[in-house]
Amino acid sequence: MKHTVTTFQKAKDEGKKISMLTAYDYSTASLMDAAGIHGILVGDSLGNVILGYEDTISVTMEDMIHHGAAVARGAKNALVVVDMPFMSYQTSVYDAVVNAGRLMKEGRANAVKLEGGQSVAPQIQAICQAGIPVMGHLGLTPQSIHAFGGHKVQGRDEAAARKLLEDAKAIEAAGVFAVVLECVPAELARRVTKELSVPTIGIGAGADCDGQILVYQDMLGLFSDFTPKFVKRFAELGTAMQAAFQAYMEEVEQGAFPAKEHSYGIAKEVIEKLY
Repeated sequence: MKHTVTTFQKAKDEGKKISMLTAYDYSTASLMDAAGIHGILVGDSLGNVILGYEDTISVTMEDMIHHGAAVARGAKNALVVVDMPFMSYQTSVYDAVVNAGRLMKEGRANAVKLEGGQSVAPQIQAICQAGIPVMGHLGLTPQSIHAFGGHKVQGRDEAAARKLLEDAKAIEAAGVFAVVLECVPAELARRVTKELSVPTIGIGAGADCDGQILVYQDMLGLFSDFTPKFVKRFAELGTAMQAAFQAYMEEVEQGAFPAKEHSYGIAKEVIEKLY
């Protein structure tokens, strides 16, 4: 069954949890889809885990379109959400609608995601009016990492908590179909989840959100440059991959690979005729 914004809303209404992961390529998206993951986010986190940047600021529209289209080709049932990169929507309502349209047409997205609260409500409303589903993102918004002064939990004091709740209501009113809550105290995330009619998707926001999302390289142990507290490693594939690479290198150096079973044959008489 193809997951859509409607099935996400139905899951919240019925009290069923929503599972999401990030992906950036066809083969990974295909595996997640086969596993039954409900939604795949082509996150601008690709700047960190794929392109090797220190942050997400340098990610371009072309990056998101390229990786979004690859994921869309692999995800037959999962809802594919593609991030709007830094400065693709902050500059104007017009730019926001045009760039969201590009992610849908060229990046083959089912929906787009953008960061921010009341300040981007006009962009959200305009994108939704253009018939494009929008997922919101509050709390620790990586595109604003320099303004936050680093990776810090958001909404811990009364003023910040109140603003986050107000922002959540503002973007819901603007038309988002779901809201990502990142690095938000669990009790605050529970309150936001209770007060919103649309689903919340948590990442470092406790167990009471309507769904959860993780960067797949984090949860598989493939990325170790920085590991947030909220990450649980469900496998240590990075260690296994490194061991396999080393075993391959050793067999090549020793002449053990490729063996006869990995090679192609040719008739002896053909070879003899070459001399």
